[in-house]
Amino acid sequence: MLKRVFVAPDPGRLRLRSATRAVLGISLAVAVCGLAGHSLAAAITGGLAALLALFTVTDATVRGQVATTALLPVVGFPVLAVAAVLHDHPVARDMAFLAVMGAGVYARRWGPRGHSLGVFAFMTFFVTQFLHTLPGQLPELYAAVALSLVCSSAVRFGLWCYERRLPPLAAQVPAEARGLARTTTRQAVQATVGGAVALVIGQMLSGERWYWAVGATWWIFVNTTSRGETLVRGFRRVLGTLIGIAVGFVLVVPLQGAVVPTAVLVAACVFGIFYTAAVSYTWMMLSVTLMAGVLYGLLGVLDPALLALRALETGAGALGAVLAVLLVLPVTTHATTDAWIQRALRCVHVCTAEAAARLSGTPDADPSPHVAELETLLGRVRLSLAPLVHPLSPLRARKARAGQVLALLDACAREVRGLASIAADPEASHDARLAAACWRVETAVEALTTPEKAREAREAEEARTAPVDAPHAVGALSEPALVHLHSLERALTELAAPLRTSPREPLIGA
Repeated sequence: MLKRVFVAPDPGRLRLRSATRAVLGISLAVAVCGLAGHSLAAAITGGLAALLALFTVTDATVRGQVATTALLPVVGFPVLAVAAVLHDHPVARDMAFLAVMGAGVYARRWGPRGHSLGVFAFMTFFVTQFLHTLPGQLPELYAAVALSLVCSSAVRFGLWCYERRLPPLAAQVPAEARGLARTTTRQAVQATVGGAVALVIGQMLSGERWYWAVGATWWIFVNTTSRGETLVRGFRRVLGTLIGIAVGFVLVVPLQGAVVPTAVLVAACVFGIFYTAAVSYTWMMLSVTLMAGVLYGLLGVLDPALLALRALETGAGALGAVLAVLLVLPVTTHATTDAWIQRALRCVHVCTAEAAARLSGTPDADPSPHVAELETLLGRVRLSLAPLVHPLSPLRARKARAGQVLALLDACAREVRGLASIAADPEASHDARLAAACWRVETAVEALTTPEKAREAREAEEARTAPVDAPHAVGALSEPALVHLHSLERALTELAAPLRTSPREPLIGA
């Protein structure tokens, strides 16, 4: 698991840059809140707002990201007010919390912006429970959130803006039908039911820290689109929390709220959250759990009993999520996974075409943004296939096929990265064989994504008159590029076997 985090591909070092920038942005936000004379509670609220703005705002363009960031207070301030006003009215507070939870999941239907606003709304309500916010504190909290968003935005869009090189991120959920046939609608219902179960169990465990159970249910549902994904995510959340609690006993409890080492540890946790989020949910939850323990230490309420309660509340939240996805409008993984695989395969072709164009002398062609998009899409494929490749999966045949699909897709990504690196060399020169090899890659992708067109593509390829292996005046970089293209074609061809499975034995389990 540790090896997976530190050897996972990081095209353009985006994870490293994102994590480093997050530490800078959040540190600046908290420091400015402190210099402005805000209380510890306000500084924590502001720091959380900065973290969410940097973590969840993923619009495809910088302009879109600025707009979404500006909308965060529009959604968060009313929720903050409602949560504070209802603090002493438990029944109304609980109903409002569940309503915000359901609405937050439902908002994912509007893409990255809806997802960001939904997360921000839920976490705003959550933090009021964490800090026991009262109406009299609202002006200070509003000021801290606004100031923190300005500081984090200054870092993100001013000091260190690199999103202009990023491709449009994959949509949260593939487009589908209306009503209860829409994944976001079904999951909104599931999340609300699961949150209600978690809330009841959580309050039975603790009248003060019950919200941890609801929060666990919420984060298990975030970025999942099927019951299989949700179940695996629940397992990983519990595992990450337990490991984080164990580490907390060693690192956090002895600190006893000491400012300097606590600040260093918080910065390390923030870095861990951003650096590991894309490759390991377990490690991300370890970082989140450790940071929560540090914040409790700053508030002066941390002890071993509280950490143990945190584990129990997380288990309650996971149980609520599991019951909801199994019993309430279950969403199977087969169609969702197939959609992500097809999008990844089409992206492979785009990457190849851009690299071939660059090698053929087109100056504006640039495969690197599409390579980054491919990594994002493969992350979604891995998430969808996680239920089958999990060590505890009893479906051995499907597990083997899913593992083969992942291995071949990883091989495709590896060859695409190699091809892109060669194309980036300014000395790369034209070789007519590249066009023919790229055409065969396109044919292989067509055969996998639209089988009915595969025959036409093959006939068109056979009709081409350009010789594939004829000698050409080529540059030194053409042969390595051809090696990557041929290896890519072979991996795509081998993908046909695991993907073309009998409908009665789908690749992805129900």
